[in-house]
Amino acid sequence: MRVVYLGTSAFAAAVLRELGEGPYRPTLVVTRPDAPKGRGRRLSPPPVADAARELGIELDQPESVNDDNARARIASVQPDAVVLCAFGALVKEPLLGDHDILNVHPSLLPRWRGAAPVERAIMAGDEQTGVSIMRLVAELDAGPVYAQRAVPIEQDDTYGSLAARLERVSVDLLGDVLADTPAPRPQPEDGVTYAEKITATDRTLDPSRPAIENVRVVRALHPHIGARLPLADGAFLGILEARVGEDGRFEPVTVQPPGGRPMSYADYLRGHPPAL
Repeated sequence: MRVVYLGTSAFAAAVLRELGEGPYRPTLVVTRPDAPKGRGRRLSPPPVADAARELGIELDQPESVNDDNARARIASVQPDAVVLCAFGALVKEPLLGDHDILNVHPSLLPRWRGAAPVERAIMAGDEQTGVSIMRLVAELDAGPVYAQRAVPIEQDDTYGSLAARLERVSVDLLGDVLADTPAPRPQPEDGVTYAEKITATDRTLDPSRPAIENVRVVRALHPHIGARLPLADGAFLGILEARVGEDGRFEPVTVQPPGGRPMSYADYLRGHPPAL
């Protein structure tokens, strides 16, 4: 089977690596152009580009996946299936109509359509999430669903631990759909929620909020984004791990001072005033 894979993020790269070792190894990978990253703003490839090169799969990084050259490159493969996972840019007509594109989305749609479904599920205190394979349509994550599989969210799950399980489920479920494509079911109109992109405000903990809500933010943003507490001098203390104390208050456990290395909060307090 000739598969074209569109993806960009670290999550999409993990799925690609699994696919690349199995019967649905992509013939062509399409991702976004290299972009500035980090403090030095050095031009760096997206995670999917690195994964494709590691696997030795043909790679295309067009300025826009919707332009004529990008569409022609995909068509030249004569794909049996086009798969999209966390691509991070809109796919528009006429590419959208050229293929029935399978979209791998880590939530139980229609809950958590959008950019940050894993993070938002943890932040909201959901007891479960999952993976949906749907047909890509113009409306954001609103296409009919081919298959879904639920994944429980454990009380101590971080983004990192939950995403790892969702990546494995994504590959298994996608394999089932590619092997025997079921008829897609329209999403219900009830229960739609949106997982907005994580902003600097989302990262910044608010001590006035219930402690459990702040702990969920820490878990949801670890280790890839990171939660933080504002300090008196305007800098931020990174919060890598936290808990609800016996007194019901928010307790940092592992922190990262500005420009420093991770340390226990107890060690941090030996040389700094309390952050709360």
